[in-house]
Amino acid sequence: MTELLSVSTSRRYGTLSPLRYPGGKAALAGLFADILTGIGIADPTYIEPYAGGAGAGIALLREGLVSKLVINDIDPAVHAFWRAATENNAELVDRVLHSPLDMDEWRVQRDIYRSKPKSIIDLGFAFFYLNRTNRSGVLNAGVIGGNDQRGNYKIDARFNRTTLAERLRAIGSLSAKIEVSDLDGRTVIKRYGRDPCAFLYIDPPYVQAGSQLYLNSFDRRDHEALAKIVREVSAAHWLVTYDTSPLIERLYRDLFQCRLELNYSARHPGRANELLVASSSVGAEVSRLQSLDATVA
Repeated sequence: MTELLSVSTSRRYGTLSPLRYPGGKAALAGLFADILTGIGIADPTYIEPYAGGAGAGIALLREGLVSKLVINDIDPAVHAFWRAATENNAELVDRVLHSPLDMDEWRVQRDIYRSKPKSIIDLGFAFFYLNRTNRSGVLNAGVIGGNDQRGNYKIDARFNRTTLAERLRAIGSLSAKIEVSDLDGRTVIKRYGRDPCAFLYIDPPYVQAGSQLYLNSFDRRDHEALAKIVREVSAAHWLVTYDTSPLIERLYRDLFQCRLELNYSARHPGRANELLVASSSVGAEVSRLQSLDATVA
């Protein structure tokens, strides 16, 4: 395994995703931009098989660094949100601007989320509402401020209507370049695995966090099955991030690996070291960037 990689890029992007996500990787957008530039992919398609908040992908698309963004998430509520954001944008924005921010509305949206209605806009907004009003964006974590709203922060602490509406409108303006799907992540990887213009960022549920933070957690067999599929990707450029785990290091033992240092709050306080695994093309570019950082230092 190579040395620690602290993310140092030619440019940093702000938080552009409207979602709060445990372990969200929006901070990696600058690194991905440098990798894409170094590899020299013409009109790249950026794919997140386990999208969640899709923070890095949204940043790259808004900056014109990728020509297409594929957002895939098998969870029905996450998928509904992204469908609503791209297909029912105006109505979603209107709900964000005008829905009450109180415990009565929180309970209404919680019940909608639990019932999993067929309506894309209803389920998508319910998921979004809970994501922005629950602690750390975790849907089973409880509301910010507690049910009695006596905490230091209240239900609206992470629900800035104006900012969220702006982010959603920006996504709506790019909807023609965004594809949303609800497939198993491995299916998406296989679909784009032979495309030399594809860049896949694979961020699956982690080993240690399990069902505490993820709506669809993995067991050992899932991690093994994913590793098998990733190893079969022959032409696409890809990068995987995981928590540091002997299981994952062993599953990807003969591929490029390095430690990745990022700041988190939901999963760990302060800085967290994670594992980065990459295809040969991406691994070579990461090594080059590490060498440049060492030279500058």
